[in-house]
Amino acid sequence: MQKLFSLKNLKKYYPILGGVLRREVAAVRALDGIDLEIYRGECLGVVGESGCGKTTAGKTIIRMHPPTSGQVNYYGRDNNSKNKIDIAQTKKSVLKRLGIRSKLQMVFQDPTTSLNPRMLVKHIIAEPIKTQERMGSRDLEDRVMGLLKLVGLTRDHLLRYPHEFSGGQRQRIAVARAIATDPEFIVLDEPTSALDVSVQSQILNLLKSLQETLNLTYLFVTHHLLVVKYISNRAAVMYLGKIVEIADTKIIFSKAVHPYTLALLSAIPIPDVAHKQRRIVLTGDVPSPVNPPEGCRFHTRCAFAVEICMKVEPLLEAAAEGHLVACHRKMNMEKLMSDRFN
Repeated sequence: MQKLFSLKNLKKYYPILGGVLRREVAAVRALDGIDLEIYRGECLGVVGESGCGKTTAGKTIIRMHPPTSGQVNYYGRDNNSKNKIDIAQTKKSVLKRLGIRSKLQMVFQDPTTSLNPRMLVKHIIAEPIKTQERMGSRDLEDRVMGLLKLVGLTRDHLLRYPHEFSGGQRQRIAVARAIATDPEFIVLDEPTSALDVSVQSQILNLLKSLQETLNLTYLFVTHHLLVVKYISNRAAVMYLGKIVEIADTKIIFSKAVHPYTLALLSAIPIPDVAHKQRRIVLTGDVPSPVNPPEGCRFHTRCAFAVEICMKVEPLLEAAAEGHLVACHRKMNMEKLMSDRFN
């Protein structure tokens, strides 16, 4: 598979200011050194608890938030490593001149707040097009109409304001705006979490259809594992600013290794009263990202933690081909789980 992005030790810290002079006294380590490759045409699901850094990762990749350090290597359409561009270090003006800014888009979680309530739908969708190219009013309207048709809306919706639509329709408008600049990569920040279940399925089907039609690459941020199972090719599990496990989605659901991933999977309800759920209940709270624990960040809540977990941070290493896990006890986890429930 062709790489679209390669992240190297990517970090994003948010400063905490204090004192009379408002100097930096600490920092929230929202993203604390992740290595990740994103392949062209795939949908990579990113899951984890609230505050683990999922959304920050997406915003940092597309340079919506400037990274504190690390690399975000973008390979573009020719996939030539010699022509790769480090988005983290390149000036925004250069990214815009090279046309890269228009190739990276985002769909936000709540369309009610991400759409301008004072703009008509046709102006909302036309705005990003006008910033990229000059078009006549007739051609621009035809382009907007074509985008609306792609997302399942009609000409009757052109002259309405966002508050006149349902939640699902507003999200369709947000998707139309995101694809207006012919992007390669879209960050989907929990695009279905604010919608009813029946509408969620419609939006997910729309996103899958657009991915095939427009050859898009997705980073799908969510806390809903079953949504990841439905739409994603690969899944990355995050905890406290770190990626703890990444593999094909089928592998994550059938052969997960990290104890945090296993705990998340055990929380998925199974609609069978005869089934006895093997639930892993995590104790305690998530540590503060301002002062994360030494060693493995999950050891304060892990039932299988040993002394090395408290002192040495585990590396994200291969447990099998294409299956990376950051856990000192990854090779013994199957036996440990069996001993716990038998």
